[in-house]
Amino acid sequence: MPEKDNRPVKVEVKNLTKRFGDLLVLDDMSFNIRKGEFVCVVGPTGCGKSTFLNCLTRIHQPSSGDIYIDGVPADPRKHNISFVFQEPSALPWQTVEQNIAYGLKIKKVPKDEIDRRVNQILDLMGLQESRKAYPGELSVSAEQRIIIGRSFAMQPDLLLMDEPYGQMDVKMRFYLEDEVVRLWKELESTVIFITHNIEEAVYLAEKVLILTNKPAKIKEEVYIDLPRPRDITSPKFIEYRNYITDKIKWW
Repeated sequence: MPEKDNRPVKVEVKNLTKRFGDLLVLDDMSFNIRKGEFVCVVGPTGCGKSTFLNCLTRIHQPSSGDIYIDGVPADPRKHNISFVFQEPSALPWQTVEQNIAYGLKIKKVPKDEIDRRVNQILDLMGLQESRKAYPGELSVSAEQRIIIGRSFAMQPDLLLMDEPYGQMDVKMRFYLEDEVVRLWKELESTVIFITHNIEEAVYLAEKVLILTNKPAKIKEEVYIDLPRPRDITSPKFIEYRNYITDKIKWW
């Protein structure tokens, strides 16, 4: 663990286990995530990465163990947990600014605060000129920026991202990854990012959690000690990428 990281623990996962009937998917997982930390989760295909996120949001109830946010049991009714999926999910009948404001209105945030946050996100995501446009009038990458911006606008206790760039080409992925890093640093959010792309994990994360094959355990926590913006051609970057790739095995 890096020295001098005095940030308080934001998320504490204790002995998290999830079964579906006789199928054990998550097996006694324990780890901490600090406030404002950017964590990527990687592992073999089908190992249970999405099940893990669904337990965090309480879509699935853990079979045993628990998850705490700020020292109390995670509960979507109490905690502001936001989710970004791989599939585009902007509301097509609402403009860009209406999409970003959507969750804030549901939460009954005061109008002046909604306006402030929406303008901040539009600026950070480069969407000011498109604020009155509808998602269908924009590119796929711009639509994904709307979804990411909408989630960050909620100032969530925890932002969960489940392979949000899986359908993007390489150039667009790097562009959106840079956008997310900028938002994360500006807003000091706590992010858990699921990906099967090891290069993406090393590019984004402060810490990478490597899961084993199903039933998933935490195989290793790897701290990524690289300056930003990160150079994917640097020897140290390649060393991290190769190390994590070698750790993801089916056995």
